[in-house]
Amino acid sequence: MNVTLFGLGYVGSVTATCLAARGHRVVGVDTDAGKVATVNAGRPTVIEPGLEPLAAAAVSAGRLRATTSAADGLVESDLSLVCVGTPSAPNGSTDLTQVRRVAEEIGAALAGSTRPHTVVVRSTVPPGTVDDVVAPLLVAASDRELGRDLHVAMCPEFLREGSSVADFFDPPFLVVGGAAAATDAVRELFWFLHCGVHVVETRAAESVKYASNAFHALKVSFANELARLYRMLDVDARRVMEVFVEDRQLNISPAYLRPGFAFGGSCLPKDVRSLLHLARMNSVDLPILQGAMASNEIVVREVADRVLHAVDAAGDGDRRVALLGLSFKHLTDDLRESPNVALAEILIGKGVDVRIHDPVVNPAHLSGANLRYVQARLPHLQKVLHDDAADALDGVRVAVVSSADAAVVAAVIAAAPPIVLDLNGRLGDVLESLPGYAGVGW
Repeated sequence: MNVTLFGLGYVGSVTATCLAARGHRVVGVDTDAGKVATVNAGRPTVIEPGLEPLAAAAVSAGRLRATTSAADGLVESDLSLVCVGTPSAPNGSTDLTQVRRVAEEIGAALAGSTRPHTVVVRSTVPPGTVDDVVAPLLVAASDRELGRDLHVAMCPEFLREGSSVADFFDPPFLVVGGAAAATDAVRELFWFLHCGVHVVETRAAESVKYASNAFHALKVSFANELARLYRMLDVDARRVMEVFVEDRQLNISPAYLRPGFAFGGSCLPKDVRSLLHLARMNSVDLPILQGAMASNEIVVREVADRVLHAVDAAGDGDRRVALLGLSFKHLTDDLRESPNVALAEILIGKGVDVRIHDPVVNPAHLSGANLRYVQARLPHLQKVLHDDAADALDGVRVAVVSSADAAVVAAVIAAAPPIVLDLNGRLGDVLESLPGYAGVGW
């Protein structure tokens, strides 16, 4: 393909060079004349292992050159890659000045041409930028129709400085957001990659990069936070984390990384509290772990607020709510520190007529700490617990569903209450198609 790449910094220099190394004809565009001269001399603009010989070979073969002129770079171009910087503004927002400028330049250059063109944003941008900022600017400047001879996509990069060449040729996946024509062009551009391709909504593609970087930052801070405490306890945190990361079933895995309701049970809350207590005793601040507990409580309070708003919105005094699922985890009867118990407690305290059904929970079978916990938090559980899901759902305004039991889901679908709040996220398309359906975090 004939590719025009805007922005010859870390991402742009690596991307331009590596694409040229795989046979594309790439023109790099940058406002910095020094960077342009460097590329044309056969050298990359950044120091990265393995990049320099690739750049020299690409320039020598005539597959890579650079210019300061967008119009020059777009003369025979099939596809533009936007790799310009998106730095932080003073208030913490993302400065899209360069993205806007490049979108207008591309649009202006395309105005005098009928050649079909695809614009792919690789820069890290807030969700909505491609659809609400880039696309309108391109359309206005080019006077073209989006989806006919102008296509726009988002394809975030996942390159680490210091290993970006290896990362480029061996990424974890390729994420593309956009219409079919645009995603097809991106697939053609990266024909040489042997990885999974995820075609998602444009806003989701923009969001994946933020999620990834936020999690990387969280991991660094998490390891360092524990290390601050463990040092005071005469524990070598390096050895702890060496063992920790060997667990690929839970610790380093998709486990627990699924949007849904709050965590609970007999382990996570008490163990985090224990660490926080040890930290206080040793004068160590653990803001991430403190934040985890606070964030968990916010999830419960927010759901309670949504339910209360829903039952009060009609103004007819009907405050019947079905809570389907009480234990902290599906297919167990463990109620200890269950966020569902906390939710029920809040709603009952606010005068809501709560009807609870859990296909596994039987008060007669509860014992020990499990029984003591629910007696302390929901002493009248027996009065609000229903053996049958349909009975619990009869006439309710709101159904709050966390149980994935097939009979429970079927009962909700049959009853079709005015509002269904899904705390699980894996209850099926039929439930999600109900008119009153809403997800806890989607």
